[in-house]
Amino acid sequence: MQEEKLTNSIYEKRFVEELFDKMSGTYDRMNHITSFGFSARWRKQFIKDLNIENAKVVVDLMSGMGECWKPILHHCTPETEIIALDFSGEMVKHAKNRISSLKSQSITVLKEDVFNNSIASSCADSVVSGFGLKTFSEEQLNDLAKQIHRILKPNGTFSLIDVSVPSGKILKFFYLFYLKRIIPVLGWLFLGKVSTYKMLGVYTEKFQNAQRTKQLFERHSFEVEYYTYFFGCASGIKGKKRPE
Repeated sequence: MQEEKLTNSIYEKRFVEELFDKMSGTYDRMNHITSFGFSARWRKQFIKDLNIENAKVVVDLMSGMGECWKPILHHCTPETEIIALDFSGEMVKHAKNRISSLKSQSITVLKEDVFNNSIASSCADSVVSGFGLKTFSEEQLNDLAKQIHRILKPNGTFSLIDVSVPSGKILKFFYLFYLKRIIPVLGWLFLGKVSTYKMLGVYTEKFQNAQRTKQLFERHSFEVEYYTYFFGCASGIKGKKRPE
């Protein structure tokens, strides 16, 4: 019972918000380190695979510091509007600072909860999210599917990705050891706190991969495809909203 209570608490909005507020100053660098430098490549790939060349509105959920914007803009026209959403105030500050380096682009950043947001229904041609899935419980992932279904236009597309636990025994052992033992030490070096970055390993181990996310999204009138990168160290889902 105590373990279940602890598990539920790490998915509470306030807990996750405070965690990312604390990590905001070093998160981009640490994300690069924890993925062995692959995170930027995976962002480019999962957005490229979505085929968003003709998208007029792209919604970036759990947008962090706007790390997905350059890959999005690389594949879209200058007229494409990006609506980004994150509930971490510190992440949003960094994201707004990033806008100044992206000239002549329409980017709106919202500090809002993904489950209670002001984004209009059926407004988006595509929805993306990079590395936010692992911080959601199964119930929250189901609610996320509902929100993405609400936001997307009929036949609108989506792609979501996160770090995952590889299936190979040897790689799995070393990868989890790295996340659970080495990353907290790096967190101590950067922030003076082991516990903050220790949570990345906790979330990843509980998340495992996006297979369960795929099953949940299939309940909500989506066509869904599961994919992995680098022997399962990252996984995600992509697809589209079926017409009503």
